[in-house]
Amino acid sequence: MKSNTFSIGGVHPHEWKKAASSPIEDFPLPEEAAVSMAQHLGSPAEPVVAKGDKVLVGQLIGRATSFVSAPVHSPYSGTVKAVEPRADIAGNMVMHVVITVEGDQWLPEIDRTPDVPMEVRFSAEEILAKIKDAGIVGLGGAAFPTHIKLNPQKKVECLIINGTECEPCLSSDDRIMREYPRQIIMGARLMMRALGTDTCYIGIEENKPEAIQALGDVAAYWPGQKVVVLRKKYPQGGEKQLIDAVIGRRVPSLGLPIDTGAVVQNVGTALAVYEAVQKNKPLIDNVFTLTGPNLEVHRNFRVRVGTPYSKILAAAGNLPEGPLKLISGGPLMGKAIANIEATTLKASSSLLILSGDMVPRNPEMSCIRCGKCVKACPMGLEPYLLNRLCRAGGRQDELEKERIYDCIECGCCQFTCPSYIPLLDMIRTGKAEVMKIMRSRSKK
Repeated sequence: MKSNTFSIGGVHPHEWKKAASSPIEDFPLPEEAAVSMAQHLGSPAEPVVAKGDKVLVGQLIGRATSFVSAPVHSPYSGTVKAVEPRADIAGNMVMHVVITVEGDQWLPEIDRTPDVPMEVRFSAEEILAKIKDAGIVGLGGAAFPTHIKLNPQKKVECLIINGTECEPCLSSDDRIMREYPRQIIMGARLMMRALGTDTCYIGIEENKPEAIQALGDVAAYWPGQKVVVLRKKYPQGGEKQLIDAVIGRRVPSLGLPIDTGAVVQNVGTALAVYEAVQKNKPLIDNVFTLTGPNLEVHRNFRVRVGTPYSKILAAAGNLPEGPLKLISGGPLMGKAIANIEATTLKASSSLLILSGDMVPRNPEMSCIRCGKCVKACPMGLEPYLLNRLCRAGGRQDELEKERIYDCIECGCCQFTCPSYIPLLDMIRTGKAEVMKIMRSRSKK
């Protein structure tokens, strides 16, 4: 079977997908949970419950506050202990609804039967309303509210479902594709109806043969849906790279994926859309990988939003001796966890545990002009030059000219640099400064 990939840059890190063979398990409910009101791109939700209130699983506890926002629902039944700021994984104070968990009582309108209804019974407007009310957000990383992305106000030629999971160590998407193929295909069909398109491509990397088979078998029954096998390369899961790989079109600089006629959604989002529309279930949980190259146990859990990372860490069993680095997400684009008592969000995908000897900060050396960072950059940028301009200071005009705003912060440049130059660290800082100037200019 022919396989495709994107046309510029990319790297091939070691896979380390040791959890891929572990079926999904339900993670035990915590005694106390803290549900963040800021777990989507855009404005945080506003709490609609108070201390002492009783809540059921699926009940609204935070309402959307602006156009780019999403409601938040209780993943637990119990009593609201507090509505207060608590630290997230980076240590930033964010409003949370703290719930003392008491049993597991769900709203009666949520369908918890194993039946998989495969009939599209709703109009595009009804589907979008259900997705919005359920608080569905993109589960591929950015957590952008899904109802907005599915209403782009432009002609949509195709929907692309992202099943690449190209980051090392992560396996949650692989497992849901193997275990819930009918639900994912149905979620894709619902999104196709919402978008007004009859074409859907499901991009999966070639290192997931079971997922390719499972989704391919189901998609074959429905016209317009096709599994596209992709060559293994990072960062193939990036929207722009995936569109290039699947339909051979490149998103223009400062453009959006819809400019190519495509809308991209993650396989986890497709599953969440199915549950929201067909089962009346809001987004209250996600499949989550617990792994690390030196761990003895590698597992995939269905984790409810608001679960403390400390509880998940305890499920890892015997940990490597010495200092550890804990990462939410993958090793290349994940975020270091500074507060282990922080809780999971809708888009949380993993707890990656790395021993200290795996994450050394090697002494930085001089650039040897090898060009490896240029070859690796999937956006066609020159990271070595961006690094020099960032270090020089006050060169924002030149950074903008060199399109620093197109950087997707994938880390390919830093991964491939033989001189251990922290290219991504410098470029990320410079990009933030340039984007601030650009936003300020656009408001005038």
